[in-house]
Amino acid sequence: MLAERGTGWGTVLSGYWPIKGEPDLRPALADLHRAGVTIALPVVESRAAPLTFRRWTPETGLVRGDWSIPIPPPEAEVLRPDIALAPRIGWDGACFRLGWGGGYFDRTLAVLVTIGIALGAAHLPTIFPQPHDIPLNLILTEDGVAAEGPESRTHR
Repeated sequence: MLAERGTGWGTVLSGYWPIKGEPDLRPALADLHRAGVTIALPVVESRAAPLTFRRWTPETGLVRGDWSIPIPPPEAEVLRPDIALAPRIGWDGACFRLGWGGGYFDRTLAVLVTIGIALGAAHLPTIFPQPHDIPLNLILTEDGVAAEGPESRTHR
């Protein structure tokens, strides 16, 4: 899908390595890579800084990163994604996300088009967003687009 849309959607997509029951997009990331989309995975370089993103291919030998999450090795190319997919453990209709509490995506979201990936059953009436929380552009569930953030509504 992204590869067919051309460069208007960007050429670098950040996925994620699933943990704790998050939706597993690894097969889709491999398919997108084969279709010509450049894939990056998020890496925690410093606990108080935004995420770094490193190139990933299905052949990349991964190492253990923060929380023992597999990540590309330090020598993998650092990229700036045009679109980032971010796992959710909860979400609301205003496109605010509930994550694991590290704040890594919150420090990174402001400069990326970000699509939250969540299960429909994880919808909450509100997550009681804090002043530092930034809404996502879209929330996708197993049923498709579940919510659109204010930025995605104005850029159509």
